[in-house]
Amino acid sequence: MENINREHPDYIARKAMWKQYKDLYAGGEQLRLNACEYLVRRQKEPGQVYEERLRRVFYENYVGSIVDWYAATLMRREPMLQFEGSDGGAKGFYNLLSVDCDLKGTSLHEFFRQRFVQVMVCGSSFVVVDFPKAGGVAQTRAEEDASGRSRAYLTEYAADEVINWNYDETGGLDWVVIRTSCLQQSKVTDAKWEKETRWIYYDRENYQVFRKTGEGQAIELTDTGRHGLAAQRRVPVFEMKVSEGLWLMNKAGLLQLEHFNKSNALSWALTMGLFASPVIYSDKEWNQVVGESYFIQLGKDDRFGWTEPEGKVYQIAADNLVRLKDEIYRVCYLMNQAEQAKGGFIAASGLSKQIDSAVTQEVLRAYGAMVKDAMRQVLWAIAEARQDEVTIDVSGIDEFDIGDFGSDLDDAKKLLELGIASETLKKQVFKKLAFKYLCDARQEIKNRVADEIDLG
Repeated sequence: MENINREHPDYIARKAMWKQYKDLYAGGEQLRLNACEYLVRRQKEPGQVYEERLRRVFYENYVGSIVDWYAATLMRREPMLQFEGSDGGAKGFYNLLSVDCDLKGTSLHEFFRQRFVQVMVCGSSFVVVDFPKAGGVAQTRAEEDASGRSRAYLTEYAADEVINWNYDETGGLDWVVIRTSCLQQSKVTDAKWEKETRWIYYDRENYQVFRKTGEGQAIELTDTGRHGLAAQRRVPVFEMKVSEGLWLMNKAGLLQLEHFNKSNALSWALTMGLFASPVIYSDKEWNQVVGESYFIQLGKDDRFGWTEPEGKVYQIAADNLVRLKDEIYRVCYLMNQAEQAKGGFIAASGLSKQIDSAVTQEVLRAYGAMVKDAMRQVLWAIAEARQDEVTIDVSGIDEFDIGDFGSDLDDAKKLLELGIASETLKKQVFKKLAFKYLCDARQEIKNRVADEIDLG
């Protein structure tokens, strides 16, 4: 309990960055409330002027839209889950898991789509495999299923909630500490809101849960026991991580901040330019009030005028904002989606546009491989813990053209017409086509179709 709140040095170095990236992704009111952390104050800028600029702040959220576009495009079709084996009970469980994987009604497809968004923003996301806690020991598998002990489910944790960890010599997790916080009402009568902090410690066999409620209270141990993957001697925490080169927010975050400050500075300058300042050319002392309802009196040699900016620096700033926007799209491998002020399109040849689109497709396939690998690791761990007699594979998430099913049918027909003497190949082709066409169907239907194809 003395060390449970200790933070890993890497966590300490990155937690401020994670907060900034989350604000940049969310935008809107969340960024406006924290705008003082991102809107740069000019040297010797009066406090009242800076406060007014903060009240007028706005944010053009390009990187948030880019992350959402990748998530929507990547997970447009559900990944294809294939279960091979004669264990009907296990297949029934995975049908349920695909529909409700977290005991909150979230489908497996949507659960990993949300994790993918977290990975794009924070660089990583964590999934915990857990089982319901029950007293006593089940004597048979049927008793275990009936009591709900075998109902595995998933819990998600963000990168900034995993505060401490340690790896063994092989690179696997040796132990990990997760910290979460929320507001809880202490009693219904006084309706007092208190901040509750929970720590969960996992090692290869056991877990411990610590809790602290309210300020000044001591940390107490509330639960302990063996977790669901203890028999595998494995920490039940799985990290979904992307490489530095494919971490979109890390590549575009600084560009988005620069665009934020430049666009707000230009907007402020244009707003101030609408209110012209009077200029008096006179050797006499000036103490008259100038306004729409007042007049001024000048001598015969005095002059009066108004200042107005020429606008050259405004044009330079506007051009720079367009370049920054295009650069945000370029580093996110979406140059073909960036718009130029001239005509609204990038001046590029047809071949160049095809190449840009091909790069985006390859990046999407890399993301798809990462998501599929994470899903396999989680499902394999669940199958081993439950001792299911099935083999599990995850495929799909590798084609992103909306009108590509017709070409798949043509390719499959040509492949089968080659007359390759392999019933296995024929069945796998039929399964792939059927699963792609039935991507939105229940997993139970997909399993039934796969069994019927196997039976011929």
